[in-house]
Amino acid sequence: MKKIALLMGILLISLLSACSGNTAKEQPAENQSEPNETHSGGDIREETASAEQLPSFLSSKPENMQTIYAAAAQHRELLEQMPCYCGCGSSVGHKDNYDCFVHENKDGKVVWDDHGTKCQVCLEIAAEAITESQNGKSNKEIRDSIDNKYKEGYAEPTPTPAVS
Repeated sequence: MKKIALLMGILLISLLSACSGNTAKEQPAENQSEPNETHSGGDIREETASAEQLPSFLSSKPENMQTIYAAAAQHRELLEQMPCYCGCGSSVGHKDNYDCFVHENKDGKVVWDDHGTKCQVCLEIAAEAITESQNGKSNKEIRDSIDNKYKEGYAEPTPTPAVS
């Protein structure tokens, strides 16, 4: 039993540290970047013409991750009300779970953030929130559920205002 608890603890620590922004990541030389790609705090940001066009950094990622990214772009209002518990609030300045996937929307274009590709916590929170919303739960019920689930054993949440 102690071995299982130790293994789970190590797994949790490695998962949380993967999101903290403290991991070294080799970045391509400036002349090797895509023309619409920038780097911020180790995260890649890429602009596409719309939310329907996923960023190229997802092309080698699993289909379920691509699905979560596509869904996140379509559920901005919901995910802006959900905190993230991976530590990205303090490490890269995210304000909510939406920021883990989309940096900004401007003139119909989307600037994607690859933070979510490196963090299971970000992906889980988005998937849970979207699924629960589609199952008819209110944003407040979803927020309460996420806050309760991640309140212990995870990093401090992003500074996401409470759902009224």
